[in-house]
Formats: sequence, structure tokens, C-alpha cells
Amino acid sequence: MSQSLVSMIDHAVLHPTHGQAELRAACELCTRLGVASVCVKPSYVRLAAELLAGSDVVPSTVIGFPHGGTTTSVKVAETREACRAGAGEVDVVVNLGRVFSGDWDYVLADIRAVVEAAGELDAITKVIFETGLLPSDVEKTKLCELSERAGAAFVKTSTGFGMVKDAAGNLVATGATEHDIALMRRVCSPAVAVKASGGIRSLADAQRLVALGATRLGTSATQAIAAGERSDAAY
Repeated sequence: MSQSLVSMIDHAVLHPTHGQAELRAACELCTRLGVASVCVKPSYVRLAAELLAGSDVVPSTVIGFPHGGTTTSVKVAETREACRAGAGEVDVVVNLGRVFSGDWDYVLADIRAVVEAAGELDAITKVIFETGLLPSDVEKTKLCELSERAGAAFVKTSTGFGMVKDAAGNLVATGATEHDIALMRRVCSPAVAVKASGGIRSLADAQRLVALGATRLGTSATQAIAAGERSDAAY
């Protein structure tokens, strides 16, 4: 039997307005459905760990979110505090300014420091590229290579909060694309998994990205994906 798509989900509770009520509802839903993790803002890690205790759902959080521009020492401190509060996984945003400057030594050291800090506390690290803002596949490929060198468990497309202008000049959110998932899966060795995040709103979205190599899905549309799987199973 193939793995359920719901079991691959990191359910996101990251919107700026999300508070305790939303977190409690999310943890109840995700425990019932059996997702991989509930990804929360750092200040809610301890509560999430309490709400998920006794289940197989992992509390996870974000580091340097959403732009990655904090110093490495701050990211390390944030990682340690989150892991001590109960986070089993951390999703760290690369320093986008340093990426755009081509300061690859800094980027590698920044990622590695978080990976090591998390590892000391038995947590794994996912590295967020914000692919929709990157100029080309050159930067995406380089980030895959650096993340693997740093010992990351996953490479991840997006925060879900990156914004670009469309053809009409309107700001739209960037997210996971089929092209980027295929590229990240091709560049990384099997030792590094791929997480698709941003814009995953339906079972069909999830299926397309998993078929291309994603094994983790960052989304808040967990209930819709679960309903789609149940509907598929009925036929």
C-alpha cells in the first residue's frame, strides 16, 4: 500500500494572525488525520508540543522566518530554544540577501550552524530556498549543493510568504512549482529529501509534486487533501 499523502504533510500554522485558538484546532485536526508535523511560529512550539504529546505528529517550527536575514548566531539561538521547547524539526530560511550577493561561504556556514545546533538536540533541519524569488536555476542548484554539504535532511521550496508582481503588476504569492521540485530532486542525492511548500491547495496539487519527488508537503489545506484522498479511496 502506498503512503498516504496526508502523512507527508507539515501542516502550517504560520499566518501572522494565527493564535492559540487556531493552533489548538490545527493540532486536534492533525492528530486525528495523522500528518507528519504541525509547523508553528517559534513562540508556540511549547504549546504545540503539549497538544501533540502522545501522538506521532511532530512539533516543527521555522527559523529566521520569513526572509532569513537574521544573523547566524540569532538563528542558532532560535534553533536551540525551539528544540529545547519540543521542536523535532526546524525549517530555516537561507539568508536571501547573501544568496543574491553570491556570498556562498556565508550561506553554507549559516545553514551548517543551524543543522549542527538542531542535531545536538536530536532535531532535523529543512532548508527553505524561497525559489520563487531566486533569479535562476543556478542559485537553486547551488543551494541544493550547499544544503547537502551542510548536512540538511530536506531542501524546501518556499515560505508561502514570498511575493512577486504578475504581468498586471499585482503582488502574488510564490510557491512550489513542478519545475523546481524536479530540479531539486535531480540535484540532491537520495540522502536529502525534498519538501514542496507554497500554493498546495488540493489533492491534485499534492499528487503532482509527490510524483516529481517531494516526500514532504507544506500546506494549510490539510483537510481538503484528506477529503480528496477519502474520495479517491471510495472509487
